Amino acid sequence: MHLITVVAIGLAMVSKTTAILIPSSPPSSAKPVDSSLLSVSIEFFTFPAYTQIQATTNCLANIATLRGAEPAIRIGGTTQDRATYNPTLSTAVNYTVASPADAPASLTYGPSFFSLASQMKGDVTVGLNRQLNNQAITLQAAQQAKQSIGNLFAIELGNEPEFYASNSPVIPSGQSWNQDTDAASEKSWFSTFSGSVGNIFQGAVYLSWNAGGLLSRIGSDGARFLKSISRHSYPQSACGGASTNLPSLMSHSGIVSYTRQYQSEATAVHAVGLKYFLGETNSATCGGGGISPTFGAALWIVDYVLQGALNGVDRLYFHQGTIGNCAYCFWGTSSIFTPYYGVAFVSEFLGTDGAKVAMLDDGTSAIGVYVVYSSSNVPLRILVLNSNYFDGSGTRSPTSVSFTGLSTSSSTKQAKRLTAPNATSRSDQGAAVTIGGSASFASNCARAGTQNTESVSANGGSMSVSLQAAEALIVFL
Repeated sequence: MHLITVVAIGLAMVSKTTAILIPSSPPSSAKPVDSSLLSVSIEFFTFPAYTQIQATTNCLANIATLRGAEPAIRIGGTTQDRATYNPTLSTAVNYTVASPADAPASLTYGPSFFSLASQMKGDVTVGLNRQLNNQAITLQAAQQAKQSIGNLFAIELGNEPEFYASNSPVIPSGQSWNQDTDAASEKSWFSTFSGSVGNIFQGAVYLSWNAGGLLSRIGSDGARFLKSISRHSYPQSACGGASTNLPSLMSHSGIVSYTRQYQSEATAVHAVGLKYFLGETNSATCGGGGISPTFGAALWIVDYVLQGALNGVDRLYFHQGTIGNCAYCFWGTSSIFTPYYGVAFVSEFLGTDGAKVAMLDDGTSAIGVYVVYSSSNVPLRILVLNSNYFDGSGTRSPTSVSFTGLSTSSSTKQAKRLTAPNATSRSDQGAAVTIGGSASFASNCARAGTQNTESVSANGGSMSVSLQAAEALIVFL
């Protein structure tokens, strides 16, 4: 255990951890890191509009540059179960809304929808409609997706079916709708479609039901149709006026506790040779609420992505919703939002050479400490995160974290800091959210400013770093 003690230095209160040993090789708790660990989900109806925004191309390219692999793309969400394929439609999508901020109650889409999807550089997963029970039309869409998208990874059939209304056409007459009847429905659709498109399905797509529970219900003869299992996950809810809480969202110990729920599902899914994804995730449901566009949410992303990997999640797909009405989105038509800074920072920590990640703290305090290892088991970088909440009032207390076990007895290490004036800071409102002192992102997601590093003195195989409340730091070993 690494206990937190508090000592007085002058008039400031400084938290200090006991020295943390950097293992020279990955500890048994280290977990492999998928090259597309941090990926992106885009709401179905608005996907074509995202392809017209330059920031979409640049933001995805930034991640690919930092990780050495393209982020995967999932196209789906609530509106996939409102969408009907029209093979003669000349436009990618067609719908009517009262306000641009609204999502359509129904929509149609055509072959060019899949042409746009084929332009995505990473693995593409497409979510199709099961709720309306028009199997013939959905099969046509699946066949077109398979024909058009060369990098098609998987097809989903239905989104969060536990929330289907009792009068949904897919629910058999006279039957109750529960996980058992849904599993039978999924298996039947997989079997019908597989002859035309192959065994390329992403199953479950649940928010509240146990995703691994699908496997026990469809058996091995059903699992053969699958490539992956998708679980949806949002730590908080902003639906129906529900209150959200930023200190709770960004809490390191809270994130450690929350993500433990993935372990059993991931184990069950991996045991049958499938990938386990958080196929749609973000900070809070219904667009994210007031906590989502903040710097605290950027820090949450850093911690959450790493904890996901440590608990067996192969990829986390962060959902991007209605353009112009999406608090948790990473980018829009004219702004790059604060959470994206967390995306870039954790991507740089994992790097193009990161193969395994381990947590070095015990998960019970506000201080998170991670180390990433190369494929040859050499420690590459340390990430230290101070999740103590600071809203701009009072004293922003620093924390000192000491390390031992450095491979060189005496040298200077370089570090890069992710910081902002406080946890509620928003770059889209002019706050100075920065990586490396002055680096930020232009409105089209091109990198702006200069990323500078700080020198950290290392002597006798030891070093110490200091972080203010609500900051993160990468140390390059």
